[in-house]
Amino acid sequence: MLNFKKNGIFTRRAGEGGLPKEPEIQGGILAVWGSPGSGKTTVAVKLAKHLADQKHNTVLVLCDMTAPMLPCVCPPSELDGEHSLGSILAAAHVSEPLIKYNLITLKRHNHLTFLGMRKGENEYTYPPYSEVQAKELLNGLREIAPFVVVDCGSYIANDILSAVALMEADSVLRLAGADLKSVSYLSSQLPLLRDSKWDTDKQYKVASNLKPHQAGQQIGQALGSVAFTLPYSQELEEQYLAGNLLTDLSLKDSRQFRKEVEKICQEVFGV
Repeated sequence: MLNFKKNGIFTRRAGEGGLPKEPEIQGGILAVWGSPGSGKTTVAVKLAKHLADQKHNTVLVLCDMTAPMLPCVCPPSELDGEHSLGSILAAAHVSEPLIKYNLITLKRHNHLTFLGMRKGENEYTYPPYSEVQAKELLNGLREIAPFVVVDCGSYIANDILSAVALMEADSVLRLAGADLKSVSYLSSQLPLLRDSKWDTDKQYKVASNLKPHQAGQQIGQALGSVAFTLPYSQELEEQYLAGNLLTDLSLKDSRQFRKEVEKICQEVFGV
């Protein structure tokens, strides 16, 4: 089990020996959202893995209840326990002990845990939940782990947890491909989030799964200015199709993707 840091101090002051102050580690909750097929789960997993590889206790929340993403992340043999996100949201009150009990640990990654629906489950497997349980879950995760990455579903109209995560997160990545369909989809969903808590200042536009011929002018025309550009990688696609997203990226065609993941973690989390 993880040795979670509770109420951790993310900044260290200069010591008496005059050592320079270390960079500030921000931590917090990052929601990853975007159009269908934009690579939300892939990006969320790689961000969470990068944080965990740096020995930061990290929870990855997989919100999709229509198509549970756990089977797409890693083989079942790598997971310890068969707990479910649905068991948490079905409770009348979401407490820290309940969340910790249902965290799914991994045999080979000591600093990474998951929350998600299991293979074969769906949104009707458990009783309906409300905004109250969703907020309690996110607030509890803040106390349990310094780093939380939420893989949101695309269709937020009926996905309470994803919608609440977009509102409550400290930062949001908005993923889209450089095509008109992706841009049109996000434009159709954004009016659903018109709320005082939907803070545009905390959002980062991300051009995701970008093919070589989509570079340059086409990105600007389709998405406007973007904070990060995640290129297409055949190695990454093969990992997703094989359900092995926790495997390291080692091939040359993944180099730029790895660099962008590092840039996102530095910008969003300060690590």
